[in-house]
Formats: sequence, structure tokens, C-alpha cells
Amino acid sequence: MRLKHIKDAETLIFNSEYVVKNPFENKGNWNKVFGNNNPINLEIGMGKGDFLISLAIDNPNINYIGIEKYASVILSTIKKLNDLKIDNLKIICVDAFKIEEIFLNEIDLLYLNFSDPWPKKRHAKRRLTSDVFLSKYENIFKLNKIIEMKTDNDDLFDYSLESFEKNGYKILDENRNIISKYKTEYEKKFLEKGKNINYCKVVK
Repeated sequence: MRLKHIKDAETLIFNSEYVVKNPFENKGNWNKVFGNNNPINLEIGMGKGDFLISLAIDNPNINYIGIEKYASVILSTIKKLNDLKIDNLKIICVDAFKIEEIFLNEIDLLYLNFSDPWPKKRHAKRRLTSDVFLSKYENIFKLNKIIEMKTDNDDLFDYSLESFEKNGYKILDENRNIISKYKTEYEKKFLEKGKNINYCKVVK
């Protein structure tokens, strides 16, 4: 779905109270964006927002930020938020490669849900659990580096577990057939098809 084919898409997105227009200007000061010092949890690749919206509604004392590269996908999230008032949710339209330019010692928990597996070996560095990205995450966390990951891709999961351990993360929880309370739109579809969902929680 291309943004230019959606009537008034740019206006809807950039006029939304949920979309942060200049995220780079808030580096190190995201507590001021929310107006409080509550924990900040971040999802890279938030998709159409089902996961974060549900979490934000149920946990008003935690702030949530979703990163999504594609504006057309963000539009789907905004439409779901039209009739809601959620003060603890913000959205950023940016490539995750720039994440270390946006946050500094302020993220409490990072979610990586159904990330692109980039299956070809020559594309391995693009995986969100590669050495490249794990290095980028180093300075975004406030204290302990805590990551929760879910994926339907068994090969990506195996790769990620090895990458986490190689980069000094300890595996706190591992489940290759998890049924989560909070689900993404992809997760719901995969479960309906009988596909197992892999989950892990790691800390450094």
C-alpha cells in the first residue's frame, strides 16, 4: 500500500497528536514528551499498532513508543486511535537504523515483534538482532538492557538466541510455542494458521 494513493494520508499522519514530528530533537528528554518520569517501553516495527495500543490502555503508568518505517502502515494505526484518548503512547516514523540518534539512556524495555527475518546470509546485518543493531541498542537503555522478542520464523529465532548470547545477553525466558495476552496483527494470523510463535526475553 503506497502512501500517495491514500487521500489526505500525510495530513492525517502529521497532524496526529500521537506522531512525534521531530524525534531527533528529543534525544535524552523523552520523559518531557510524556510529561512524567514513568518507564518507557519501545517497539521497533510496530506495524498496525495492535500490540502497543493494547499495552498502553492496560498500563497507564508505562509510556510506550512505536517505531515504524512506513507511513502507510502508521496511517492504519492512527485510524484505530481516532476514537481513543491514550496519553502514554507516541509514534515515530523513522528507519530503526537511526535509533541511537533518537534515544539516550531512557528506554526500559525493547520489543522486537515479527521483525523482517532477512533470510539471505548476505542480508544478516539488517536483522534487528544482528551484531550491528545490538550495538546500536547499547546506549538507548536506562539501566539493564532488556529485550523481548517474538517471531514466527524459527531460523531467525535460532539466529537471534545465538546473537544475544554472543553479545553478552542472558536468556531469562524461552518459549517456542507461546500464546501471548498481547498480540500483534501478524501473530493473530499465524496462530489462526496453526503456526507456532517463538518468544524470548533477554537481559544484559
